[in-house]
Amino acid sequence: QVRLVESGGGLVQAGGSLRLSCAASGMTFAINTMGWYRQAPGKQREPVATITTGGSTNVADSVKGRFTISRDNAKNTVTLQMNSLKPEDTAVYYCTANQYLRNYWGPGTQVTVSS
Repeated sequence: QVRLVESGGGLVQAGGSLRLSCAASGMTFAINTMGWYRQAPGKQREPVATITTGGSTNVADSVKGRFTISRDNAKNTVTLQMNSLKPEDTAVYYCTANQYLRNYWGPGTQVTVSS
Protein backbone atom coordinates (compact mmCIF):
# COMPACT_ATOMS: atom_id res chain seq x y z
CA GLN A 1 0.00 0.00 0.00
CA VAL A 2 1.09 3.55 -0.75
CA ARG A 3 -0.09 6.37 1.47
CA LEU A 4 -0.15 9.92 0.21
CA VAL A 5 -0.48 13.04 2.32
CA GLU A 6 -0.85 16.51 0.85
CA SER A 7 0.01 19.81 2.50
CA GLY A 8 0.16 23.47 1.59
CA GLY A 9 -3.39 24.33 0.64
CA GLY A 10 -5.15 27.41 1.90
CA LEU A 11 -6.78 30.71 1.06
CA VAL A 12 -5.03 33.18 -1.22
CA GLN A 13 -6.00 36.25 -3.19
CA ALA A 14 -6.10 36.20 -6.96
CA GLY A 15 -2.63 36.68 -8.36
CA GLY A 16 -1.01 35.04 -5.37
CA SER A 17 0.96 31.84 -5.04
CA LEU A 18 0.72 28.58 -3.15
CA ARG A 19 2.98 25.57 -3.00
CA LEU A 20 1.47 22.12 -2.56
CA SER A 21 3.52 19.19 -1.38
CA CYS A 22 2.77 15.49 -1.27
CA ALA A 23 4.71 12.80 0.52
CA ALA A 24 4.36 9.11 -0.25
CA SER A 25 4.99 6.49 2.39
CA GLY A 26 4.52 2.78 2.85
CA MET A 27 5.48 0.45 0.02
CA THR A 28 6.87 3.19 -2.23
CA PHE A 29 9.13 1.08 -4.43
CA ALA A 30 8.34 1.13 -8.15
CA ILE A 31 6.16 4.26 -7.96
CA ASN A 32 5.97 5.54 -11.50
CA THR A 33 3.98 8.63 -12.36
CA MET A 34 3.00 11.06 -9.63
CA GLY A 35 0.84 14.08 -10.03
CA TRP A 36 -1.98 16.36 -9.07
CA TYR A 37 -5.66 16.39 -9.88
CA ARG A 38 -8.29 18.81 -8.73
CA GLN A 39 -12.03 18.84 -8.26
CA ALA A 40 -14.10 21.99 -8.04
CA PRO A 41 -17.61 21.97 -6.55
CA GLY A 42 -20.07 20.44 -8.98
CA LYS A 43 -17.37 19.44 -11.43
CA GLN A 44 -15.50 16.26 -12.28
CA ARG A 45 -12.02 15.61 -11.04
CA GLU A 46 -9.51 16.75 -13.65
CA PRO A 47 -5.77 16.33 -14.12
CA VAL A 48 -3.60 19.32 -13.35
CA ALA A 49 -0.06 18.06 -13.82
CA THR A 50 1.82 14.77 -13.79
CA ILE A 51 5.47 13.84 -13.72
CA THR A 52 7.23 10.55 -14.39
CA THR A 53 10.18 9.10 -12.54
CA GLY A 54 12.37 10.38 -15.35
CA GLY A 55 11.03 13.92 -15.03
CA SER A 56 8.73 14.08 -18.04
CA THR A 57 5.77 16.31 -17.31
CA ASN A 58 2.26 16.87 -18.56
CA VAL A 59 0.55 20.09 -17.56
CA ALA A 60 -3.06 21.03 -18.25
CA ASP A 61 -3.51 23.87 -20.69
CA SER A 62 -5.56 25.79 -18.11
CA VAL A 63 -2.55 26.08 -15.79
CA LYS A 64 0.34 25.95 -18.23
CA GLY A 65 2.80 28.77 -17.60
CA ARG A 66 1.46 29.29 -14.08
CA PHE A 67 1.89 25.93 -12.34
CA THR A 68 5.09 23.90 -12.14
CA ILE A 69 5.36 20.30 -11.01
CA SER A 70 8.50 18.72 -9.63
CA ARG A 71 9.43 15.62 -7.67
CA ASP A 72 12.16 14.18 -5.53
CA ASN A 73 12.44 10.48 -6.28
CA ALA A 74 14.71 9.81 -3.33
CA LYS A 75 12.21 11.32 -0.90
CA ASN A 76 9.08 10.16 -2.75
CA THR A 77 7.67 13.65 -2.81
CA VAL A 78 5.95 15.68 -5.48
CA THR A 79 5.42 19.43 -5.40
CA LEU A 80 3.10 21.77 -7.27
CA GLN A 81 4.15 25.41 -7.37
CA MET A 82 1.11 27.49 -8.25
CA ASN A 83 1.60 31.11 -9.31
CA SER A 84 -0.75 33.76 -10.65
CA LEU A 85 -3.68 31.96 -9.08
CA LYS A 86 -7.17 32.65 -10.36
CA PRO A 87 -10.56 32.18 -8.69
CA GLU A 88 -11.24 29.35 -11.13
CA ASP A 89 -8.32 27.45 -9.61
CA THR A 90 -10.40 27.00 -6.46
CA ALA A 91 -10.77 23.28 -5.83
CA VAL A 92 -9.71 20.37 -3.71
CA TYR A 93 -6.32 19.27 -4.97
CA TYR A 94 -5.46 15.59 -4.83
CA CYS A 95 -2.05 13.99 -5.04
CA THR A 96 -1.85 10.76 -7.00
CA ALA A 97 0.77 8.08 -7.52
CA ASN A 98 0.82 5.15 -9.88
CA GLN A 99 2.37 1.85 -8.92
CA TYR A 100 2.01 -1.34 -10.94
CA LEU A 101 -0.89 0.18 -12.87
CA ARG A 102 -2.78 1.04 -9.66
CA ASN A 103 -3.52 4.63 -8.77
CA TYR A 104 -3.31 5.81 -5.18
CA TRP A 105 -4.88 9.03 -3.95
CA GLY A 106 -4.31 11.38 -1.07
CA PRO A 107 -7.23 12.77 0.97
CA GLY A 108 -6.95 16.15 -0.77
CA THR A 109 -6.16 19.70 0.26
CA GLN A 110 -8.41 22.70 -0.27
CA VAL A 111 -7.19 25.62 -2.35
CA THR A 112 -9.39 28.70 -2.35
CA VAL A 113 -8.59 31.74 -4.48
CA SER A 114 -10.54 34.88 -3.68
CA SER A 115 -11.19 37.57 -6.26
